[in-house]
Amino acid sequence: MGEEPNDARPEPADRIPGEDASKQNQNQSPQQGQGQNPAPPDPRVAPSPETPPWAPVRPAAASGTPAPPPPPERPPATPTLAFGPPPQASGQPSGQQSGPPPGESSGAVPVGAGAAAPDYSYGYPRSGPATAPGYGPPPGYGPPGYGPPGYGPPPGHGAQPPAQPPGPANPAQAAAIGLLNLSGLGLGYVLLRNWIGAVLCWLATAALLVVALPADVDGVPVGVLVGYGVFLLAAAADGFRRGLRATLRIGAAFRRLALPLALVLLAVPAGGSLAYGAARDEAKEQALLARLTTADERVKSGQGLLFERAEPLYRLALATYQDLGTKHAGSRAGKLVPARLDAYYEQLSAPYAKKDYCKAVAPLTHLRGLSGAVDKDLLGTRPAKTDEPLAESLYECGTGALGVQAADPPAEKSLNALLDTFPESDHATRVEPAVRAAVKTRSTAVDGATPCEAVVELRTIRTTVGALPGADFDGAARETSTAIEKGDFACGTSQFRSKDFDDAVTTMTQFAKDHPSSPKAAHARSIAIAAEIADEEAEAGKALPPAKAPGGSRMVMVVSNDGPGSVELLYTGPTTGRITLNACATCTKYPNPIFEGSKKIKACTGPSSKYPKATLLLPAGNYHFLQKRAGTGTSSAGDTKTSKAKIEPGYSYTNCLYVTSGF
Repeated sequence: MGEEPNDARPEPADRIPGEDASKQNQNQSPQQGQGQNPAPPDPRVAPSPETPPWAPVRPAAASGTPAPPPPPERPPATPTLAFGPPPQASGQPSGQQSGPPPGESSGAVPVGAGAAAPDYSYGYPRSGPATAPGYGPPPGYGPPGYGPPGYGPPPGHGAQPPAQPPGPANPAQAAAIGLLNLSGLGLGYVLLRNWIGAVLCWLATAALLVVALPADVDGVPVGVLVGYGVFLLAAAADGFRRGLRATLRIGAAFRRLALPLALVLLAVPAGGSLAYGAARDEAKEQALLARLTTADERVKSGQGLLFERAEPLYRLALATYQDLGTKHAGSRAGKLVPARLDAYYEQLSAPYAKKDYCKAVAPLTHLRGLSGAVDKDLLGTRPAKTDEPLAESLYECGTGALGVQAADPPAEKSLNALLDTFPESDHATRVEPAVRAAVKTRSTAVDGATPCEAVVELRTIRTTVGALPGADFDGAARETSTAIEKGDFACGTSQFRSKDFDDAVTTMTQFAKDHPSSPKAAHARSIAIAAEIADEEAEAGKALPPAKAPGGSRMVMVVSNDGPGSVELLYTGPTTGRITLNACATCTKYPNPIFEGSKKIKACTGPSSKYPKATLLLPAGNYHFLQKRAGTGTSSAGDTKTSKAKIEPGYSYTNCLYVTSGF
């Protein structure tokens, strides 16, 4: 490789004043670079790099002394730029410099040679110790235009700092960056100056917060949590990979704190999870309290309603109470359920407290039956406390409904429920005496001013007694029947005296059918006949017919039927009765005298055998007659006619029954 003259190189500005090249070399011995080791470098200045083989060399001395041959070629060492005066060799006096001997031209010095490499810091090469292989900056560094081909800035461009090569693997640093990314804040990417990754982390965390907040009972969907977790793991792995050999632009103190800080920042997602869990728990508490409030409102809305209408609301409220008290017993709402149940029992027991026993039966029965529908541990002894109030309510409601025809519920329903549910209770043993007392009270009322009302109540009591179980009520049943018989007769006579003849007829006719063996049956029939006549002729109802016919002589009255169709004759007076005459086959209606010139009707003037007849034996006295003719082709059913007659002793009488036409 040839030498290039560098006579045209300008003098460096900081060259030592007053010295020239000849003076710098005059104190150097020719043997210094040949037989002695080079002096150690001055610690005050940077060591001079070995002169690369392609570096320019200083021209030969003016004396013309030829340059020594170059040493064996070695691998080039990295040039180093040094500032300050050149180092002095050990053992040399101050002011002397190492270099080639005077009179020798300086040529290219192979890199790695034992001789000191020239220093190009000030324009001309200066001698100095060689740089050990492996030290110094990598090839390509140094002033522009120096170094082997391929290094340095591209032609035509200014000097640019080259890309820094990857450093050695640093697992602790990589772990710190990965953990910083795992916190969800993207701080690992921030240290790496990877702003895209940091922004992605921030966006993912912000999206999670938007979905999760405000916290509700359902929480964050599982898919969102899984996706966010996968993203954090991917960010942590990517941060570990990028930070393993990265050179961070942070101080050493902060570098030592990076890993502890990353571990501490892991508390951010953990703390956030705990805070979100607490917020979600509070949301659950509020939701449970809202359910409790809804149940309370349902119970409150049932006040004032019939239990049958309010029961669906009560059932819904109870279902809520049971769910809160069993599945969420530890919640604030669950801890309030026992107090709500106490209030529930108190509200439904309010009719009993007001002594409205019939109204209290349904809610008390409901409360007592909750032991089979609601958790027993939750209810405790509350259902058992309703036994006595329920038994008392059934007794009072049942006995209060005795004799009340329109009672709701009827007496037999309440009393049967009492006897079936609480057969051994004191209230159950009081039922039979209570029934007898009710019968006696109504039986006494029969003799009063309202016998008909009393007999209706007695009939209702008889229905109740017939529905009660066991033989304990047989005596009460007999007493009831006797009282009803007495009451029916008293009711019929009361109706007759009150001129309510239609009802009297019905009552007494029914009495005779219901009590045919009663000693009052015949009298009841007489009263019914007299009431039927009095319904057509009020005068016949001035007094009740006698229970027994008077004694003494009786007069004969022969009654004949001179008209079409059969006829029923009713009479009342000292005695009362009823007879029926068969139809006359050849008899017809007589013209009305108005249309015949007031011509007198001569009925029953034919042969006596022609007319159906009946004979009456009547005590003397005034009688009222009512004939009721059956319907025929020439007459309609219900044709009636009344008449009066006075029966005197010693006479016989005839009575001809006929029909006149209106045209």
